[in-house]
Amino acid sequence: MKYTVLILLFSLFVQSQQLPKGFSYLQEIVPSIKKELRYCSDNNFVGTAINGYQENTLIITTKAAKALSKVQGELLKKELSLKVFDAYRPQTAVNHFVKWARVMNDTVMKQQYYPNVKKRQLFKKGYISSKSGHSRGSTVDLTIIDLKTNKELDMGSPYDFFGISSHILYPKLTKQQQKNRQLLQTIMRKYNFRPYSKEWWHFTLRNEPFPTTYFKFPIH
Repeated sequence: MKYTVLILLFSLFVQSQQLPKGFSYLQEIVPSIKKELRYCSDNNFVGTAINGYQENTLIITTKAAKALSKVQGELLKKELSLKVFDAYRPQTAVNHFVKWARVMNDTVMKQQYYPNVKKRQLFKKGYISSKSGHSRGSTVDLTIIDLKTNKELDMGSPYDFFGISSHILYPKLTKQQQKNRQLLQTIMRKYNFRPYSKEWWHFTLRNEPFPTTYFKFPIH
């Protein structure tokens, strides 16, 4: 009887870890992609791990993962690689952002992530929203690294920096920064990802499989 109960509990545990149909662990499909899941740590604009990020794993729709595989394949030929900061984001995490944005005196990461933006303006300027394309599963935040040095290419502003220097067409970039951004934009567009003009790192798969569904299952 005891063993029957244990087997049943293990079965339920395994089932609870399964992803919804149409989703995959990115590194099971493209193991060579590098990752730095910022929201699973305290190195982000909030300054603490975000609700819903239970494990340091990247989840994304299978369709988007296969498209990223093509991007990665082309970059590897140039001794470059994608580095992903975020992919699927649970609605629980988005809710955490919204709650944090309403606490005006919690500005521990201001100098690093939004030095020139007042926190009360984060909603108005579109940096924080109650819904995110990431929760639909086919949006990804990423950059490119040089595999010879293992360093990120200089894109002119850090990932998740709230300011105009993160806009794709920000004019005050060096020639090398412009070249690096153009490389990222060109190769992502080539494989059917749509950029976001205000964030050089943000891309959404065109014809995404769940265009109106905002998921909330945790990252595990």
